[in-house]
This record gives sequence, structure tokens and C-alpha cells, in this order.
Amino acid sequence: MRKLILAAVAGTAFALAGCSEKPAETATEAATEAAADASDAASEAADASGAASEAAADASEAAKM
Repeated sequence: MRKLILAAVAGTAFALAGCSEKPAETATEAATEAAADASDAASEAADASGAASEAAADASEAAKM
């Protein structure tokens, strides 16, 4: 999932850079920033998933009592 998001973000950044008059260095910086943002979002999603799993396990345990 992370690789897919990263590839989509990088592809979009490079596609937009091709339409721009700015140098390739600016496009590379934008792609790097976008990749970092995507990585942060994926990390936050993984953390949220872990928390949800723990909550579900706790609820299951409570239901057994």
C-alpha cells in the first residue's frame, strides 16, 4: 500500500513538473516532500490500525467475562 501511494505521489509530482517552467530540481524536491507526507500518512494509518486491533481485542476479552 505504501509503495502504491509513493508511486502515485511521485508520478503526479513529475507529471506536474513536466507542465511547469520550473527546473527539475524543484520537481524532485516536491516529489521528496510528497513521499515523506505519504510515508507519514501510512505510518499514522498503521498506528491507528494497531490501536483499533487492541481495542477490538479488549472488547472481545470483556465480552467473554
